[in-house]
Amino acid sequence: MRVALDATPLTLSSGGLARYVSELSIALAENRPEDDIVLLSDQPFTKPRIERQNLSYGGRPRNWFERRWWLWGANRDMSRFGSELFHGTNFAVPYLAMLPSVMTVHDLSPWMNPVWHNDAQRVRRRTPPVVGMGIATMIITPTETVRRQVIERFRTPAARVVAVPHGASETFRPFKADAASPYFLYAGALEPRKNLPALIEAWRTVRASHAVDLVLVGRRRADFPELPVEAGLQVAGEVSDQELARLYSGALALVYPSHYEGFGLPVLEAMQCGACVFTSNDAALREVTGDAGVALDGTREWVEALRGAATNPAWVAGQRRKSLERAHQFSWKQTARLTREVYREAQVRFLY
Repeated sequence: MRVALDATPLTLSSGGLARYVSELSIALAENRPEDDIVLLSDQPFTKPRIERQNLSYGGRPRNWFERRWWLWGANRDMSRFGSELFHGTNFAVPYLAMLPSVMTVHDLSPWMNPVWHNDAQRVRRRTPPVVGMGIATMIITPTETVRRQVIERFRTPAARVVAVPHGASETFRPFKADAASPYFLYAGALEPRKNLPALIEAWRTVRASHAVDLVLVGRRRADFPELPVEAGLQVAGEVSDQELARLYSGALALVYPSHYEGFGLPVLEAMQCGACVFTSNDAALREVTGDAGVALDGTREWVEALRGAATNPAWVAGQRRKSLERAHQFSWKQTARLTREVYREAQVRFLY
């Protein structure tokens, strides 16, 4: 099978979207060497970390005509590579359905609160007709939670929407921790949807009686304010995967208070490193963590959970074991296998 994937998320320096495209393309190429995978975008993007003979790169419009990417350019580039199917990895597929296509809808956050995505007007405008009119042959979501939301919001036939969970890179595994002082870790973009002010408020309460730091790792989005300098609060910015794995492994707990998620990839990465995990009481996050995570509502519950982790190492050790057991149920190899099954279904539906 010859598959073209939208590489536009790889224009981002970090984050779940970039991780999804990079890991999925690698897993597809590694696990089906007879397939040809090409990454396409009308913008410069960072290539995945490995080179494979069946993984290639295209894109970059050659003329004014092709700069109308979703109308003409993507289809023209697919023709050059002989692609048989397009996978829109981030809410978009070519508007002219000349080939079967699959579109990943990661979550419905662009439609839930405009404050969360102040630059998502194009997504909010173009995605409903692409889904509702069947321009995208099949839809992939990362969880059953988002699958149900897509079916309800866009009135999409259930058979066209398939939940395919993400995996976590093999880089994320337990490392020996040697932190100078105990800390809680948040990993992910610093943005309004992640509910970080509430987390910081709860941590401050615990910090008043327990010398535990709070480390924030990730890209700060332009609409997230600078945080003031504060004892114990470490804003680390973007770090390498190897450093992130060490931070996951050494933390008292990963703390993920997001208002809403479609999957929550840092949560799975942390569990694969054997981290104790605290999340908000979000349906998709509960689906990912199962009984390995602790779902929390409100500042009071967060304070109690953080204080408990700081004072009860035996309980934290038990949660770490649960995390490792749960993480074994996910892998990018499984994601690639299930995704390819959706590709085959899209080809069949497109013909009939």
